[in-house]
Amino acid sequence: MKTQLLYEDDLEQAAEHLRGGGLVGIPTETVYGLGADGLNPLAVSRIFQAKGRPQDNPLILHIPDASWLERYCQDIPETARRLAEKFWPGPLTMILTCKKRTPEELETLKNGPICSFTHFGPRVIPDVVTAGLDTVGMRCPAHPLTRAIIQQAGVPIAAPSGNTSGKPSPTTAQHMLADMDGKIEAIVDGGPCAVGVESTIVDLTGTPPRLLRPGGVTLEQLQEVLGEVEVDPAVTRRMGEGERPRAPGMKYRHYAPKAPVVVVAGEPEASAAYIQAHVSHTPWDGVICFDEYAARFPGRPLERLGPAADKEAQARRVFDALRAMDRTPVKRIWAQCPDPAGIGLAVVNRLNKAAGFHVIEV
Repeated sequence: MKTQLLYEDDLEQAAEHLRGGGLVGIPTETVYGLGADGLNPLAVSRIFQAKGRPQDNPLILHIPDASWLERYCQDIPETARRLAEKFWPGPLTMILTCKKRTPEELETLKNGPICSFTHFGPRVIPDVVTAGLDTVGMRCPAHPLTRAIIQQAGVPIAAPSGNTSGKPSPTTAQHMLADMDGKIEAIVDGGPCAVGVESTIVDLTGTPPRLLRPGGVTLEQLQEVLGEVEVDPAVTRRMGEGERPRAPGMKYRHYAPKAPVVVVAGEPEASAAYIQAHVSHTPWDGVICFDEYAARFPGRPLERLGPAADKEAQARRVFDALRAMDRTPVKRIWAQCPDPAGIGLAVVNRLNKAAGFHVIEV
């Protein structure tokens, strides 16, 4: 199967692929997603096969506006409505309770024809989307092409990032094509992603709300709306073997290039000096650094992360930089890391997970 590249004029074709059980790469403001009809468990299962994704890693459902929440969720708190009003469309995923079928609906299913498209059991969303949890991540993406595709398809789109599982996420259609060519029906090219890291995930099913994954909506912005927000320990450390992820990206090594990554955290001048003192004199060590320090590392593979003070640029560049290292012969990658304020927390999280939390503080 040859994967098609589609464009703005081809949205109905993309919607047809989704309605027919196909897989389509979708552009969002965060990263490119690998989308399937979120109500079709057979189609959603193909996502896991194409990515090589563990089955206990839940997916996010993408919807075109907040009015769709009532279709798939119940016990929706007022905090969800406030967040949707403030940040949707945008890079925010809310964990909410899955809607359950009424006894009458369950009886109809039990007595009617059993079909993979309708027979999900007590929850409206199939278990393959939620990894068997009674909660689901819901997001309204800011990219107008993807919202138009969802409207035309008439179904929510289940979509993780469109990369091979564990590798850096794609921020262009060509990135995604490199990983998924021949595995999926199509990719819609909507241009480079504006944010560059996946959506923020906040769990609203408990009190206080809990940040499960940092992203384009910052912790500080969430606190302005919600007040107290707990930060899940998995944001800053590796999950244990017995822990069950409540959201994508919590448990497994993610975002990693082929070569091992060593993250050096601290003041930019200090982290640059540390890398300069410890990098090998061979071309087998690559460096990802802030723009101001690039001249310190001549003659070796190097990727610029953006200016030290520009964390939005760093978020847009981090996955590109990690992917670019795979096109070099490096056997180790040294990476400077910003402080965790604002969207810097998302960049720190992605670099630390790429490094398997091998972090040096200076």
